[in-house]
Amino acid sequence: MHAIRWLLGHVGEIIVVVGSAEKSHTLENPFTAGERILMLRETIAAEKLPLERIIIVPVPDIEYNSLWVGYLETLLPPFQAVASRNPLVQRLFAEKGYAVLEPPLYQRDLISGVRIRKMMLEGRGWEDLVPKRVVEIVREISGIERIRKVVQTDEEL
Repeated sequence: MHAIRWLLGHVGEIIVVVGSAEKSHTLENPFTAGERILMLRETIAAEKLPLERIIIVPVPDIEYNSLWVGYLETLLPPFQAVASRNPLVQRLFAEKGYAVLEPPLYQRDLISGVRIRKMMLEGRGWEDLVPKRVVEIVREISGIERIRKVVQTDEEL
């Protein structure tokens, strides 16, 4: 939400790409693209951000970096810039002539997906690190149980 708020102050409309849309039920991507979109939409609405200025699009991976920008150009409405802190993403878009915006970090020592998923798995206080509506949705979909189940092996059953 910090990056979205920052971007709303710099551009007229935002396209949020929910990447790895084909992946779910793993420790790295425990939630479906639909669940991630729901978390985003519900949090944007709860925080009273202008949803009419935000488009959320699920995008599957293609694992072919040199074609990735063109791939996105076919899936998204026209755009002039990209916002990312990922050096590869920045490089790929800059090579194709796009402006690259770099949102500032926000409490990175505390807030990262890897850290939060680990805390969920271990049953440690992750709830204060994500928006309230995300906590509610994770509980509604039994997300913690899902994460714990997907890391088990058949030897543990």
